[in-house]
Amino acid sequence: MKLTQEILIKYSKITTVYTLSTLYIIVGVKHFLNPDFFIAIMPPFVPFHKACVFISGFFEILFGTLILFKQTRKVGAWGVIMLLILVFPANIYLYISEIPREILNISKTQALIRMPFQIPLIIMAYWHSIEQENRLFSYICIILFIPTILYFINL
Repeated sequence: MKLTQEILIKYSKITTVYTLSTLYIIVGVKHFLNPDFFIAIMPPFVPFHKACVFISGFFEILFGTLILFKQTRKVGAWGVIMLLILVFPANIYLYISEIPREILNISKTQALIRMPFQIPLIIMAYWHSIEQENRLFSYICIILFIPTILYFINL
């Protein structure tokens, strides 16, 4: 039974690593293909909007790639955590300002729903950064992964 649980956790973790890595890389590439989308949600107090969009896109691709490999996963995961924290003000701005919501054609409720999904992404990035995980914490991450990835796939 314990071996079966360990196998479930191992393959679930690998699945979440590859899935989220792909998500981060795709979103990072979108920073370069459609920078206006990301510029629209940047708070006015952030200078050099376009440069920041390109820089954050570069790091999203970099960290998404780093979490793919066991040797660089810890660095990539902590990079993802820092990036998610740094870009969170954009989610707040999207919620409190009508201008970006109109540009992106989303409601205030949709913007509000988007914000809490940063938390499971941070939790899962932390999970990816550790090698010896707690079984309960692993199950929590597996459970969090499902609604989180479904939400982002449906954006």
